[in-house]
Amino acid sequence: MTLPPVVVSPSGTFQGIARPDGGCEFLGIRYATAQRHRAPQDITSFDGVFDATQFGPLCPQIPGALENILGTDTTNASEDCLHLNVFTPATPQSKTQLPVLVWIHGGAYTNGSNSVPWYHGSALASRGAVIVTINYRLGSFGFLGADNFGTLDMISALRWVQRNIAAFDGDVNNVTIFGESAGGSAVVSLMSSPDTTGLFHKAWAMSPSIGQFRTKERAVQAEQVFLEHAGVPTREDLQKFTIAEMLGVQAKLEAIPVENFDFFTPAAGGSALPHDILTAAAESPLPFVVGTNHDENRLWAALDPAQNQLGDEQWNEICEQTFGEHAAHAKTTYESVRPHEVPWQLISSVRTDTAFRQRAQRISEQRVNANNKTWMYWFTWPTPVLGGLVGSCHALDIPFAFDNLSSPRTDGLTGDGAERAAIAKRFADEIVFFAKESVASWPTFDVEVRSTLEINAEFVVLSDPEKEIREIFQSL
Repeated sequence: MTLPPVVVSPSGTFQGIARPDGGCEFLGIRYATAQRHRAPQDITSFDGVFDATQFGPLCPQIPGALENILGTDTTNASEDCLHLNVFTPATPQSKTQLPVLVWIHGGAYTNGSNSVPWYHGSALASRGAVIVTINYRLGSFGFLGADNFGTLDMISALRWVQRNIAAFDGDVNNVTIFGESAGGSAVVSLMSSPDTTGLFHKAWAMSPSIGQFRTKERAVQAEQVFLEHAGVPTREDLQKFTIAEMLGVQAKLEAIPVENFDFFTPAAGGSALPHDILTAAAESPLPFVVGTNHDENRLWAALDPAQNQLGDEQWNEICEQTFGEHAAHAKTTYESVRPHEVPWQLISSVRTDTAFRQRAQRISEQRVNANNKTWMYWFTWPTPVLGGLVGSCHALDIPFAFDNLSSPRTDGLTGDGAERAAIAKRFADEIVFFAKESVASWPTFDVEVRSTLEINAEFVVLSDPEKEIREIFQSL
């Protein structure tokens, strides 16, 4: 009989779970407490033995598309949600120093959790790393106004890592943060923060939704809209609202069309963040990897009749709205570069570029101009499900990055083809290699060659993929 692993750290004693593969997991560790709309308070010590054998509760939320795909149960939601999980490749002995990877989940800053099966860290940990997955406050609980409570939660979790991860065999001087979508843009924002100095040492952003960043003025205005819908004059009046009432008001705001989904997102110039997040992140000397998926927007467009029925008329309109005087050239360029796409797919491609790919290009260019090492990749493997309609859509890469293709419901998005396994092995290997070595395995990005690792059935280094489309955006 295998005894449950016990770790004694500066914050206390944690009893976890021994896995059949020899690794261990420590779940639901509380790293901070926080009253509603207050900064988190670090938990620096526990009395007794902490039972780290179950995931902590979800942060209050309205489930999003990914959560619905994965069947997320939100009945276990609580404002006492500031928990993290630690996955190790072996029973910790406090004698080795392994690279640490801290995962920040996505979900538009309004949904998601660290207990999603895709984010289980055992497969990554088995490559010789310590994996930490964190919760942070979401929506109207984490990003109401300019106080950036959710961002402060992330920083609090990183402080916990610095205090305790050595007891789990982690190297406090070799911490990588990584995340996808909102989590990817959170990575960028943390790179910009003066409050994170020394808390991590490199960063990897998957499909970062950096267009979600908002100004402090926008954050204050959005808070006023929330208060108006709540029917109260001040934030303090929200203290008496139930979680359901808060989410009810939040749902009203989320139903209002806004271009960047920015009712509840990090505010530049707010707590812990500079007024120009992207410039500060570009000036960060920390090694940085950023990548996007070939068909990000199709996660939403392919299943939405309001988008997948769009035709030539709407395609022309989108080109006019997006490219102005360059519309005709842009239209013919997209149709030439992507000859097999019908109008609604071409529209989706433009939206993928405007929301994800071209923004990733811009921050990479800024970093190169500041002489800071940067690597780019492009995940282009198309899923065969739904007749191939969703292509290489947003979030498709996550189970590959974690090498978690066997997680429940994953086949529903990725299919069950044999070629998936090799892609997942290589992608996960690349992430852990970067965490260990502080460099990626492919050439750095620059503004001449623009080396980009294509992740597909074959891994190939491309030079300036879809150059013609990039040049259109640079001319705007």
